[in-house]
Amino acid sequence: MTRVMVTRREFILAGSATLGALAAVASCSSETADAGYANAVSNTWRHGMADAGDNSALLRELVRCATLAPSSHNTQCWKFRPEHRSISILPDFSRRCPAVDPDDHHLFVSIGCAAENLLQAALANGLYGNLVVDDSAGKVLRIALEPTKAVATSLFNAIPERQSTRAEYDGKQISTRELALLEKASQGNGVRVILLTGREALEKVLEYVVQGNAAQMHDPAFVEELKAWIRFNADDAVRTGDGLYAASSGNPSVPSWLGRLLFGLFFTPEAENEKYAKHVRSSAGIAVFVSEGESPTQWIEVGRCYERFALQSAALGIRNSMLNQPVEVPTLRPQFATFLGVGGRRPDLVVRFGRGPKLPPSLRRPVDAVLT
Repeated sequence: MTRVMVTRREFILAGSATLGALAAVASCSSETADAGYANAVSNTWRHGMADAGDNSALLRELVRCATLAPSSHNTQCWKFRPEHRSISILPDFSRRCPAVDPDDHHLFVSIGCAAENLLQAALANGLYGNLVVDDSAGKVLRIALEPTKAVATSLFNAIPERQSTRAEYDGKQISTRELALLEKASQGNGVRVILLTGREALEKVLEYVVQGNAAQMHDPAFVEELKAWIRFNADDAVRTGDGLYAASSGNPSVPSWLGRLLFGLFFTPEAENEKYAKHVRSSAGIAVFVSEGESPTQWIEVGRCYERFALQSAALGIRNSMLNQPVEVPTLRPQFATFLGVGGRRPDLVVRFGRGPKLPPSLRRPVDAVLT
């Protein structure tokens, strides 16, 4: 048997041609998987109907709407406990990401996002939600539901349209009116949003993103954790109903074994930094969410504010995605706070926004999988 040796540099230089050929090979046997994915998307990203007289069905529909919220690495790190007139949201620590999120900040932000979706869906179905965080019960968030006039807000209508769009945008500015609407949607208790639209400010944020990216990619635990949540093809995305579907980031769909093999070759600091530079420079602006305190209750509030921002963006036809490296690397976060001029307050989330394409959406687990 003749063995052909290919160096790592030669393989990387093959670049997009190699991936394109591999994707073409994979596509020969992917029609069934693609059909299954398309069916899962249509069943996931929609508004459902629930008979107002069937309380159990209505609560399940509210939970389903809540699960359409974003979560770190799409881990869906939540559990729901529906009762007669309330729904509790509990952290699912079995789905935490200790490498990128050691203090569970993102986990509780994700719960806040789910809570905001649930509140919007409840109002559309004639229920007003009162939200209370029970610290004594292990940070359980309880939403008591009371009858009210049904109002389907523009944010509720945008729930199926929202996505984290990890692609280049069109580089065009958005209007002052649209910026005002995004800022208004983002306000909360102890939370403020800083909207950066000047090119000089965006370049400075990019410097922090690059520094944070380099630190994370030189951390083997971070890289392994990220790889574990990537779904390299439609079959894996449908089977698990969670994680980061490769096509949702504009990458080709390949067999899992091949994706894991290629991951270390193409997922490099240089390649990622080049991608982030294109992403930032094609954006209309960057939103930074800042909170006054550091507690799960405060982080839940940050999540609610971000989700309103994301839903308002979707309602306006504006895309967004996270650039959280400056706030995820502990040694970098204070420097980033100083750049922002926020004193001792914590910068929680960094979000780019602008108009761009819609990518294949991520999926969700069924409601039964998140009930407790």
